[in-house]
Amino acid sequence: MLELEGAIWFRAGAREWGGKDRIALLAAIGDHGSITAAARAVGLSYKAAWDAIDAMNNSAGEPLVARAAGGKGGGGTQLTERAEQLIRTYRTLEAEHRRFVAWLGAQADAGALASEASSGPGADPDRDLALMRRFTVRTSARNKLFGYVESVLTGAVNDEITLRLPGGQPIVATITRESTETLGLAAGVEAFALIKASSVLIAVPGADGLHFEGQLSARNQLPGAVSRIVPGAVNAEVVLALDGGGTVAAIVPAAAVSELALAEGMRALAIFKASSVIVGTL
Repeated sequence: MLELEGAIWFRAGAREWGGKDRIALLAAIGDHGSITAAARAVGLSYKAAWDAIDAMNNSAGEPLVARAAGGKGGGGTQLTERAEQLIRTYRTLEAEHRRFVAWLGAQADAGALASEASSGPGADPDRDLALMRRFTVRTSARNKLFGYVESVLTGAVNDEITLRLPGGQPIVATITRESTETLGLAAGVEAFALIKASSVLIAVPGADGLHFEGQLSARNQLPGAVSRIVPGAVNAEVVLALDGGGTVAAIVPAAAVSELALAEGMRALAIFKASSVIVGTL
């Protein structure tokens, strides 16, 4: 059975107001009238509570929590009317959000049952939600390729990570040992590779159409066919449709397009160093 969870987070333009935890802190301050008691109630230190309050006051552009001469239980802090309204709004939205998540879960379960009952292609909620999660990854790197870690070769300082793409192509990356541990990389873990278009070279393969006829130090050579060329006065963008699916874009000198006689449909290789690959996880 597919289990869905979610949370609401307030954002106004570039300002982060807060989410469930901070709303809980505000509500606790309203209930106890004391920062000390409120922090204890939500499991924060006194300093962490005040840091959160300062951040909320700054983000809101007006006080949400203010010092007072007294307070319920002799506290000394109280919520402003703006904070009380914010709590009411959040609780209303949270109730609607819970109903939406429950509805989404019911739809996903129904889709899964329909898929099991049908011999043809059907809904796959797990894959759909995983794909939607991938859509949220934003980066300045032109190339973002998802796959699974095939192997981790551990070194004294750097590790070699081999990522297997859905089409079967391997991507090798060298990252620090600390990064491997921080990301929790191990065989079978879903991960993605980021490669800047300016780090990708385009080459013409040999007779087999799969490999470069020559010696290169770059570990990654992905074969495919040119799917698009966007010309420019100085540089051109060349997009390669990889064998097995996916694309890789490269920014190359405009003169190289002519020198290599690149054209849509011709076989080519996307070549880049393992050190040019950034690995990330969701």
